[in-house]
Amino acid sequence: MPVTGMAKASLKLTPLPSEDVIFGHSAAMQPIRQMVAKILATDLPVLIQGENGTGKGLLAQYIHARSRFASGACVKVNCAAIPGPLLESELFGHEKGAFTDANSAKPGYVEIAENGTLFLDEISELDMSLQAKTLQLLQDGTYSRIGDTQERRSNTRVICATNRNLADEIVAGRFRQDLFYRINVVTLNLPPLRERREDIPTLANHFLAKLKAKYEREAPPFSEEMLQAFTLQEWRGNVRELENLVARYAILGGLDPVAADRTFKRPSFTPLKVSVDGTVSLKHIAKQAVREMESNVILQVLRENKWNRRKAATVLNISYRALIYKIQEAGLSHKHHRKSIESPVASARNATALPE
Repeated sequence: MPVTGMAKASLKLTPLPSEDVIFGHSAAMQPIRQMVAKILATDLPVLIQGENGTGKGLLAQYIHARSRFASGACVKVNCAAIPGPLLESELFGHEKGAFTDANSAKPGYVEIAENGTLFLDEISELDMSLQAKTLQLLQDGTYSRIGDTQERRSNTRVICATNRNLADEIVAGRFRQDLFYRINVVTLNLPPLRERREDIPTLANHFLAKLKAKYEREAPPFSEEMLQAFTLQEWRGNVRELENLVARYAILGGLDPVAADRTFKRPSFTPLKVSVDGTVSLKHIAKQAVREMESNVILQVLRENKWNRRKAATVLNISYRALIYKIQEAGLSHKHHRKSIESPVASARNATALPE
């Protein structure tokens, strides 16, 4: 049966990179790699959890490609992108005349994924009625098209992903507990990029090679200093943010000087304090690094907003009062403000007072 509409678009998958790129070599990713190796030969449902941009979709595609379902289609469904009433038809299909404009019968994603993998991205966005039908699919392996009394059987592996805490969603009454137990047979918790910094150079170089080929552009390789600077960033958008920055670098043939200064400036950490017995506290080092990195970010945002603290608080997504406290705690003063406006990048005008 031909695949049409959104169902066809859902089948477009990106070529898989090497396992070294997908899993890296960081300690945080090795339990994920080991768990995935154990479940490839099974048909168990998989739940992938992690922040936006951590690579949940890529991992789902990898599991499909290495599993016994690889000969079938890997159908990705973004549950957050399709309105609830339409999503039921897209997932389970409908019969001719089932509703207005249903001029012909149409298979759903479940049917298209027969002998393959159904990847339900952002599973937490499913409304309660669809959660019930999804639970039936997982429990009994059966489903029905809209407008059809016939029960159909499915041989499909289901992989789900979410960036939310489903336990909290259950307490809030937005997610079925019984569905959670069904999809939570194997759970893979992807760490954010800031917890796997050792993998950043490998990822950055992979993205650069891929994007240079895609856009047919020449861009110089990343220097060791730039790669080191990458590892010191927070990467709130995780791997996706890193890829977007590398795309800009590849397209422009290198970053512009202002962007390079803002992006790659290495934080200057104060010397580590060693106790009298010669020991160094790792917990103290971590806290010190976080404080100084936070101070650098706050100072950067303040400079970019001409020290308008209310605008800076909005950019940083914290309250104005919290920003004032952090400014005082970090010791950021008028001296830093004068330095920023006297720098070559800023104008040479003087300021007598700090804007709010």
